[in-house]
Amino acid sequence: MHIFKRIEHYTKSYLSHHPKLYAMIVGIGIVLFWRGVWHSTDHFPFLLETIYSQSSTTLVNGVWWDGPFSFIVGCIILSFTGAFTSSFIGNELILSGLRGEKKLNQRTEIDLKNEVFAIADIKDELVMISNKLEILQKQIHKNHKNL
Repeated sequence: MHIFKRIEHYTKSYLSHHPKLYAMIVGIGIVLFWRGVWHSTDHFPFLLETIYSQSSTTLVNGVWWDGPFSFIVGCIILSFTGAFTSSFIGNELILSGLRGEKKLNQRTEIDLKNEVFAIADIKDELVMISNKLEILQKQIHKNHKNL
């Protein structure tokens, strides 16, 4: 696993200096990933039929390994570029999980009220700071006129 982390780190550091190339490679990885999912699910009924009938017939509309191959290549590209989880889950969801935040529907009413009161306190404090700044600006302006 250590070598995979090193490859991912090297790839991310190199591609971070080339954002257009980074976006193109990650885009290709996403397309290959979903193409693999799509083709695998398309061939799944035919694959089951081939397995259970134990016949040597080929699958309709292509070879059976086309979908899984695209899926694996897409996973490898996304893993080595470090974009696998951020592409599908999103950065904000990951960060909120790391911060230990709950989903809005999991929060209790007390949590929401506490948050509303905290925001109101912050607004009040900002108003006080703004008023103090205005007073200081007036004093500075008054002192500059007296000089």
